[in-house]
Amino acid sequence: MIYVIGIGPGDIKGITIEALEALKSCDIISGYKVYVDLVKDFLPPKNFEVYPMKSEIKRCQDALKFSLAGKDIALISSGDGGVYGMAGLMLEIAEGTGQEIKIIPGVTAANSAGAILGAPLMNDYVTISLSDLMTSWEIIEKRLSAACEGDFVICLYNPASHHRPENFKKACEILLKYKSPETPCGYVRNIKRSEETHEIMTLEKIKTCGKIDMLTTVIIGNSQTYISNGKLITPRGYKI
Repeated sequence: MIYVIGIGPGDIKGITIEALEALKSCDIISGYKVYVDLVKDFLPPKNFEVYPMKSEIKRCQDALKFSLAGKDIALISSGDGGVYGMAGLMLEIAEGTGQEIKIIPGVTAANSAGAILGAPLMNDYVTISLSDLMTSWEIIEKRLSAACEGDFVICLYNPASHHRPENFKKACEILLKYKSPETPCGYVRNIKRSEETHEIMTLEKIKTCGKIDMLTTVIIGNSQTYISNGKLITPRGYKI
C-alpha cells in the first residue's frame, strides 16, 4: 500500500488523527529531510527514506517499487498532499500497475495561515503558486489578473526564493493594477513552527517586505476585507 499523507503545517498538533495512524502503520516514511525531521521524533523506529529537492519523480518511482515488494510506504508532504504535493504525481506514476494508493488529507498552508491572521478566507478565494519552475510566468500572470477580476481573496504559495527573488514583487505590481494600495494583506512565515512570525499590512507595504520567502504564505484580501483588532476579516455577508 502507498499512502500519500499531508502532515499539516509542521507541528504535531496540526497532524490529523487519520494521518498519524497511517504514519505509525507504515514500514517506510519517504520525504524531504525537512518533512522527515518534523515527524520522526514522535514515530516509532522506522526506515526513513530522505530525498533532496527536485527528486519528486524518483520518490514516487521508489515508493512504487517498495510497495510492489510488499511494504507499506508513506509519501509525506507538508500541508495537504493534493495541494502542490505528491498525490497527483504518485497517481500518474502508478497508472496501470494496479497498486493501491490511499491519499490522506492534511491541513493546508492556506487554512493554517488564515487562522493565524484571522478570518480572511471566509468568502471565495484562490491559491496561486508563484514558482515558475513548472508553470510559466506568463500563465501565472494571467491567473493573478483573473483572480483580481473576480475579486477573490488570493493566497500565494512559494512567493519568493533565492533563485527568483523578484517574483513576489512582480506579482504585487500586477495586483496593484486592480487593487487599492491599501488592500489589507498578511503573511505567516514558518507556520506552526518554533520560528513562526506573522504580520498584517497593506498591499503597497507587503510588496517591499523583506521577510517573504519560500517558508512564507501570503494572503491578499479582496475589496471587502478589513482589519479589526489586529485580524484580517473577509465578511461572508451575514446580516448583523
